[in-house]
Amino acid sequence: MTQAVQVSGLRKTYTTKKVTTAAVDGVDLSINTGEIFALLGPNGAGKSTTVEILEGYRHRDAGEVSVLGEDPQTAGTRWRERIGIVLQNTKDLSLLTVRESLRTFSYYYPNARGADELMELVGLSGKADAKLTALSGGQRRRMDVALGIIGRPELLFLDEPTTGFDPEARRQFWDLIRQLRADGTTILLTTHYLDEAEALADRVGVINAGKVIEVNTPDRLGGRHGAEATVRYRDPSGELVSIGTNTPTETVRELMQRFDNAEIPELTVARPSLEDVYLKMIGVPAA
Repeated sequence: MTQAVQVSGLRKTYTTKKVTTAAVDGVDLSINTGEIFALLGPNGAGKSTTVEILEGYRHRDAGEVSVLGEDPQTAGTRWRERIGIVLQNTKDLSLLTVRESLRTFSYYYPNARGADELMELVGLSGKADAKLTALSGGQRRRMDVALGIIGRPELLFLDEPTTGFDPEARRQFWDLIRQLRADGTTILLTTHYLDEAEALADRVGVINAGKVIEVNTPDRLGGRHGAEATVRYRDPSGELVSIGTNTPTETVRELMQRFDNAEIPELTVARPSLEDVYLKMIGVPAA
């Protein structure tokens, strides 16, 4: 398996009022070609700085970085044609129509997708002649993605892509991301939505205080797959009971005997969610 991104010992510091702070403090990271990788972390954890270094927009102080086989700090135009970037907020060409914007940006790439193909791909065919200022938030985000993939990037950076979306729009957007992955695009996703990371990512990395805490699949992060399960039910007195157990099947079997094999009221069996283990990893107390 080849790596689209390889990072070793990455470090970036900032000095404010004679106080030096390590925003990124020895990060090691690899992203496989063709995967969706979600980078998670609270605000100020070093997530944005790391991504900006990978994109070539910020210089590092130390460490080795390879993105699509080149150092972003010294890579040229040919390398930039191979990546796509979808920022959290954009206001480019807002007075142009969707079709005019796509045609304008297509001149920057040697092998650009056509405007009609892009509009079909992101679901904006019906808005071809609408100005960008007339698009809804979800439509504008689709337009941002169209601009990000116009050059057929091998690696796509997505920064908080569904912020402000309603649930239906988010799931439609997820389908688009899955389609891009199926077409062979490697995707680096940053998001604060843990259900989004779980739905889309092949692997997730958690960064906090400038350090990567763990990289794993969503179902195994933080030992989630082997964590204690919680069995909840309502007993005959009306009290909601919670039982922590490593053998939930046996616990449910015992409850069935107690209830004479009748329906157990409000029975649920759950292991920690991705959000539960993530919050624990970054030091947020359980509710």
